[in-house]
Amino acid sequence: MTTTSARPEMDAVAREWWDATREKRLLVQRCRGCGEHQFYPRSICRACGDPDVSFVAASGRGSVYSFTVVHRAPSADFVPPYAVALVRLAEGPLMLTRIVETDLVAIACDQAVDVRWLPLEDGRHLPVFALGKGS
Repeated sequence: MTTTSARPEMDAVAREWWDATREKRLLVQRCRGCGEHQFYPRSICRACGDPDVSFVAASGRGSVYSFTVVHRAPSADFVPPYAVALVRLAEGPLMLTRIVETDLVAIACDQAVDVRWLPLEDGRHLPVFALGKGS
């Protein structure tokens, strides 16, 4: 399935992250000062304020921190029902995403998930998650 709507913007801070999605590689940032991992891409560490952050490979595993099932979509670009979730990545940060490839009633907090990729029309991919082995 390819999505052709609501194409996410790519700024200078997130360019490397988006470029990695073209190869279906999930990255997070890691602060060289304090070692904290973070997501979404920022120009400084959210934990200590150090500007020395770099991208590192993420495992693609995590667990459902919180979720909701949307039954009334905000626009015609989204077909309900679908699940929106905060996933706690194995590396620590939370990622706002979707849960796919499952019966929506099967989703539960603390459940293990693995990354999947939703293609965009420009060659990038959105990371989404499916129930799986997790962290």
